[in-house]
Amino acid sequence: MAGLNKWIFATHGFRYPLLLSALHMLSGVAVGYPLGWARGPAPPAPRPRARIYLLSLTFCTSVGLGNLGLSYVQLDVAQAVATTTPLVTLLLSGLLGGRRHHPLQYVAMGPVCAGAACSIAGGLRFHQPGCAFLLAATVLRSLKSLQQSLLLQEDRLDARRLLCLTSLPSFCLLFGAAVALELGPSWEGVLRYDGTLWACVLLSCLASVLYNLATFCVLSLTSALTVHVLGNVTVVGNLLLSRLLFGTHLSGLGYLGIALTLAGMFMYHQPHLIAARWAARPGRGHPRPE
Repeated sequence: MAGLNKWIFATHGFRYPLLLSALHMLSGVAVGYPLGWARGPAPPAPRPRARIYLLSLTFCTSVGLGNLGLSYVQLDVAQAVATTTPLVTLLLSGLLGGRRHHPLQYVAMGPVCAGAACSIAGGLRFHQPGCAFLLAATVLRSLKSLQQSLLLQEDRLDARRLLCLTSLPSFCLLFGAAVALELGPSWEGVLRYDGTLWACVLLSCLASVLYNLATFCVLSLTSALTVHVLGNVTVVGNLLLSRLLFGTHLSGLGYLGIALTLAGMFMYHQPHLIAARWAARPGRGHPRPE
């Protein structure tokens, strides 16, 4: 989806990132409400409803800033910034949720962040405002995942119901922002794009719906931190996609960043295995009595 959005911004010159985000949410409304009606969801209690509205605000701000930053920077730089999301999520889950993790999982954030730094250093272009937008979107994306995890696990909402309940308020917020900031000054420019662009926009909207449903399903089974660490698997795919579609070049430092990120992911997912292998290595056992 990131590659398709970057293609829309870079190749077609689409200058309306907030409108694109609003169309993503409109597609969520078009898909989520029929799914919700088929399931017959009960109205949420006041506390989950307040959480849903707060989630919509966080979600809209993160998506809007992410697409805004993506319109300025190369896809490889955007993906490198996104790889810091697990560290931010780890810190926020400890500060806000009081969750504790295995010590090696904290250590694993080192190579993950070092890999992100190397990937950024290996990129061709570094646009300071664009990266600032992406960093802000990263923090909000982590907060959004923690909010989603609360709704899915504590308030017992399922993925389809959450998509149904969050899409409409998110669309209203994003479309209002798009009208005020993008369509108001130059709404005529939207009509000048050809059908190829709108086909790409439609594909991007469908990808957004599938992405949100898949994320909600994984969040209901795991945790916000695990989702973002798993998301770093897309680093390799997106960097290769950026090279194929946009002609970006990766230096040796960029490839080193990929390797460090993947090593940190393995350390995060297998801390007990690593600790057991370290304890069982030769020379770590108790000395025999003479």
